[in-house]
Amino acid sequence: MAEAIQKKLQLELEKYQQMQKDVSKSMSARQKLEAQVTENNIVKEELDLLDTQNTVYKLIGPVLVKQDLEEAKATVAKRLEYINGEIQRYEMLLKDMEKKSEQHREVLSSLQQEYQRAQGRAVGKV
Repeated sequence: MAEAIQKKLQLELEKYQQMQKDVSKSMSARQKLEAQVTENNIVKEELDLLDTQNTVYKLIGPVLVKQDLEEAKATVAKRLEYINGEIQRYEMLLKDMEKKSEQHREVLSSLQQEYQRAQGRAVGKV
């Protein structure tokens, strides 16, 4: 009986460890998105300082191409909107993962207690 519980415990532990790796990856991706938001906010602020007489260039591959100021502002605004949406998506994902992780912890705890009781019974029989 203790062996069956031990196998269950091992499987649950592996699931929990995988969940922790997924949480870590999601947090890393969210941090990258936060950095992109900061960068794009700086670009937006700089574009807001310009007037229509200023020339704006966009880097496409190795070439700088002239771009309309309003088009550049619109592009940055759309990019910020997209990135903020992705950040919200990752926040929801992380909350969901935290709930699942807590459930795994509870299951692990109960399985450990069950395993310890089974070992105690096995020692008592010997």
